[in-house]
Amino acid sequence: MNSLVVKFGVRVWLALSLLWLTACSDSTMPDVEALVYEQAKPLSDFTLQDQNAQPVTKQTLQGQWNLVFLGYTSCPDICPLTLAKLNGVYKVLKDEYSLQIWFLAVDPKRDTVAKRKAYIDYFNPDFLAVSGEHKDLFPLVRELGLIYAISNSDKQEYAVDHSASIAMVDPQGAVRAIFKPEFKQGSVPLINAQLLITEFKQIAAHYQ
Repeated sequence: MNSLVVKFGVRVWLALSLLWLTACSDSTMPDVEALVYEQAKPLSDFTLQDQNAQPVTKQTLQGQWNLVFLGYTSCPDICPLTLAKLNGVYKVLKDEYSLQIWFLAVDPKRDTVAKRKAYIDYFNPDFLAVSGEHKDLFPLVRELGLIYAISNSDKQEYAVDHSASIAMVDPQGAVRAIFKPEFKQGSVPLINAQLLITEFKQIAAHYQ
């Protein structure tokens, strides 16, 4: 009899604990479509170079919110379309938030300093167009929760496979969320700019 009471008590305790954890999870995580990390993922130190040949480090991320998108200047569709969307996002958010937009160029063989500057200036000269050697780029990209791959780079023309998602890095230099693109039949995967704006505000307000 005592054994049954103990077992019943344990089950009740587990059930109540589950309900408590669920309630805590619901109260601590914003209800958004973006992937939000309950515990932010700190980034390791890195050293890259911007479009003005100036060094860029983890400290460059600190002190403001950051949206990081990776791609390459020879990209035919996702990159220019996403950067155009990010320019619109930036115009909406910049008066309310301290915000930096990063274009992380993952094709250093072709994405020279001069080419990155000309490319990013077309969209917004306030954006950062950052690159470096693969040994420096890849660990950062992986920690951001993104990915890229290059094949046949010995040819004159080649494509770079890369994430179409956008990482949200907080003012402490840690990854807070990932905004995922929309996949529609017959279209390239792109972010929903209005949804990103709405969810950015929710996440930023929640973790400030």
